[in-house]
Amino acid sequence: QVQLVESGGGLVQAGGSLRLSCAASGRAFSTYVMAWFRQAPGKEREFVCAISASGGSTIYSDSVKGRFTISRDNAKNTVYLQMNSLKPKDTAVYYCAASGGGYGLRPNQYDYWGQGTQVTVSS
Repeated sequence: QVQLVESGGGLVQAGGSLRLSCAASGRAFSTYVMAWFRQAPGKEREFVCAISASGGSTIYSDSVKGRFTISRDNAKNTVYLQMNSLKPKDTAVYYCAASGGGYGLRPNQYDYWGQGTQVTVSS
């Protein structure tokens, strides 16, 4: 079925930037709401941002608003997360998720998940 593969994670110094990519298989990518979540050790999975199927609407958590930008290229079946002004508290595994139905902030509203990519921000 649908496969999501994240890439672009790594180690970056506080204040730096990183761009994550999520490549999706299948022919229905352009119908999915796409989102990024993150999870740090000992914490629940946290909503980061989401983008509508067309790319015309986005939503961000307060913790990343103004620093992160989600975008998508439906011709390439890819969603991106541009992360600027990174902070040590951004350190987490970042997951790409897809929803064929609802548009929401809860993990259980998403049907497909990638394996995650580690982002580590050092001070």
